[in-house]
Amino acid sequence: MYPNRFDWPTALLLCLLLAVVAPAKLAAQDPGAEQSRTDEAEPPFGELQLEPIGDGLTAPHYLTTPPADDRRFVLDLTGQIIILNDQGAPLAEPFLDLSDRMVDLNPSYDERGLLGLAFHPQYAQNGRFFVYYSAPLQDSAPSDWNHTSHLSEFRVSDDPNRADPDSERVMLRIDQPQMNHNGGRIVFGADGLLFVGLGDGGAAGDLGVGHPPLGNGQDVTTLLGSVLRINVEQQPYAIPDDNPLVGKTLPADKNYAGDTLRTEIWAWGVRNAWGMALDRKTGDLYYADVGQGLWEEVNQITKPGNYGWHLQEGTHGFDPQNMHRILPDGPETGALGEPLIDPVIEYKNQRGHPEGLGVCVVGGYIYRGQTIKPLQGQYVFGDWNQRPGEPSGVVLVARPTPKKSELWPIATAVEHDQYILGFGEDADGELYVLSSDQRGPTGDTGRIFRITAKR
Repeated sequence: MYPNRFDWPTALLLCLLLAVVAPAKLAAQDPGAEQSRTDEAEPPFGELQLEPIGDGLTAPHYLTTPPADDRRFVLDLTGQIIILNDQGAPLAEPFLDLSDRMVDLNPSYDERGLLGLAFHPQYAQNGRFFVYYSAPLQDSAPSDWNHTSHLSEFRVSDDPNRADPDSERVMLRIDQPQMNHNGGRIVFGADGLLFVGLGDGGAAGDLGVGHPPLGNGQDVTTLLGSVLRINVEQQPYAIPDDNPLVGKTLPADKNYAGDTLRTEIWAWGVRNAWGMALDRKTGDLYYADVGQGLWEEVNQITKPGNYGWHLQEGTHGFDPQNMHRILPDGPETGALGEPLIDPVIEYKNQRGHPEGLGVCVVGGYIYRGQTIKPLQGQYVFGDWNQRPGEPSGVVLVARPTPKKSELWPIATAVEHDQYILGFGEDADGELYVLSSDQRGPTGDTGRIFRITAKR
């Protein structure tokens, strides 16, 4: 989710020595809301601001609504699913509290926790919903690994504002070698199939304990480093016949960790899918992939395939043995002979570039709301932090280009005085920013903001 914890002390020192992006002119202040900033004289989306709607949370990072329901549900890393009332305040009791089923979190910094929530497309009829969270390491896992991720189904109780905590059905357990790079966002596609965004299991460069010779991102015999696509209508789940690895065989001359393809995989070559969302108009899937230290990226999944990591970082060849080296002639295909698919958005990371924009991309949404007309069809996302040593997230907007080979241009929309943990979308397609003063899951400075046009 956030920058690699093991890289952060070095990155912080490096950032202190680097020049931060030069600030552009700030818009005039409007009481009660943070103002937009842009490097363009006339931004293509107008001037935006963050309107505060809720506070007092710990580490909120996702907001969503069930189908045919305008209630706003918020995920807190500490294990709670919270429903907001019309004024933005949490209801007295959480919809569901999984903190007693999770691994103990490190309050100073952690990437584990309650990471994903998706309501079944027929939730209004069947009350089914799905979560992804970090549980203690299961007994069958290697003893030197860190924890086990659970993908579980729950059902609502007779009270529509409370889930039944005893209804859990664990569908999938994924052992994680390190604390970081868990991914965890889960999203139903337009076809009713569930996408599960994962990370490569942690560490740096997709190397080390729990990382096979090809790297988890490139090894399709492991679920780590991929986006899964499964059918939840069968137990524990079914694999769609049109998933890309169904019916394929492993080449004998490659150094795979296992001998069986994981046909749950839809997309692979993923480092840490943090912030995954469906475009409600086109059905395309977007996920932000946190970079190693040179490039941050966002991928548009219009088709299955290999999205590059750890053969690429962004659009650039990556050398896992020398992680700050750009390979001018990097590989163009994966071990199966499949082409590597480039991201649609890329920007420089401050840890590797003096002029870098931020340190950790946070995925958002294609805006399909109605209140900010100039923002229609543009991708709203952000970066966790811009200035080392102080909370300073930033909201960004990228404009799709007509040519598929061109990266989307980025403009800065809002400079924020907290760490940006995630984005959310409500029933009307309006967007939210979730943030905190703290780097880790502690305290009560977590806040929720609605993105609006400057009044």
